[in-house]
Amino acid sequence: MDLSLWITIGFITGGFAILFSMKKRMESKVAFITANTGDEGNSAKASSVIWWVASTTVWGIVSMFFIVWWFYNHFG
Repeated sequence: MDLSLWITIGFITGGFAILFSMKKRMESKVAFITANTGDEGNSAKASSVIWWVASTTVWGIVSMFFIVWWFYNHFG
């Protein structure tokens, strides 16, 4: 197997591990924000949830790029 496959597999599995490890914390932050809508401290929690969603989206896009890159190098 070539290096591009191992990079792709490592990036995707590492991302899933981080995603699942942070999932419960983000769910509790969202529950806290929805329960305390008038609280002043919600902006910091909301900001961290927004950054988590944005970084998860970027991870997904980069993962798709790695998969296409591997197929291009392997079959192209």
